[in-house]
Amino acid sequence: MSTELRFNEDGVDVVYEGTEFELEKTLIEEATGKGYRDVTDHEVLQIVAEEPDIDGEPVRIGDVL
Repeated sequence: MSTELRFNEDGVDVVYEGTEFELEKTLIEEATGKGYRDVTDHEVLQIVAEEPDIDGEPVRIGDVL
């Protein structure tokens, strides 16, 4: 089952195994030790899932926004 991430200025809307929730910007910053715009999609996936299915190159949230 895949994980869907939708990035916005306040955080990330996540759909994980059919469950929808939001990861707030401050939570992501605390979990990674980085500024929100410098965090990558791969790092967010690692917060959400124990063993995420990661493929492709990581993309910074700042580049997505």
